[in-house]
This record gives sequence, structure tokens and C-alpha cells, in this order.
Amino acid sequence: MEKFAGVWDDWRMSDLEKLTRTVVAFRDARDWKQFHNPKDMAISMTLEATEVLEHFQWKNSKEIEAYLQTNKTEVAEELADVLYWVLLMNNDFGIDLISAFEKKLKKNEAKYPIEKARGNNAKYNKL
Repeated sequence: MEKFAGVWDDWRMSDLEKLTRTVVAFRDARDWKQFHNPKDMAISMTLEATEVLEHFQWKNSKEIEAYLQTNKTEVAEELADVLYWVLLMNNDFGIDLISAFEKKLKKNEAKYPIEKARGNNAKYNKL
């Protein structure tokens, strides 16, 4: 991960842990864990992601730019809802999200080397 050297040194793991503890406490205070099986959590995360998409549906690039100027808070709330489910799933499934993210980024670096991928939106197998 030479391209991202130093990035991980700045990462504050405690922030991710704090967010995770907060969403777990929110959920547990409401006794909702009983409803949070993997399938339904994945469905909920997907539904929240589609709510992000709704903000951009039928808009061109200029319209999106203007829209974000006045609706950034609403988009941020939808992204926060997606993060809520990511953090709960991460916690409940016992995944080390930081490690998983690092490993995935390394895979993507290999699949999308800078010299081939820079400025190119082709999928890795088409580079």
C-alpha cells in the first residue's frame, strides 16, 4: 500500500469503535437486536443506500451540483443511515472492518494499477 503510506498512521481507530459502540447502544436500548438477523440487516442497508440514490435520480451533473448546495444535509443523513447498518453488521458479524478495508484496497491496487487505471473508468479486466 505504498500509495497510501501514512494514511493508516493517521486513522483514529477509536473513532470507529466509538461510532460502533454508539449504534450498538442505540439498538440495544430499544431491544431491536432480536430483529437484526443478517438478511434483514443487509436488506435495511440496501434500502438506505437506495434512499441516497433517490436524491440523484433523474438529475444531470449540473442539477446534482446545484442540488447538493441546498440538500447536502439530507444526503448526509442518508449516508449516515447506511453507515449505521455497516457498523452494526460489522459488530454483529465480528468483522475487523479496518483490516478488511485495508486488504480490499490492496486487492484493488493490484487490479487497478495507476499506470493503467489513471483517468480510465474501465473495469479491471478491460484495462
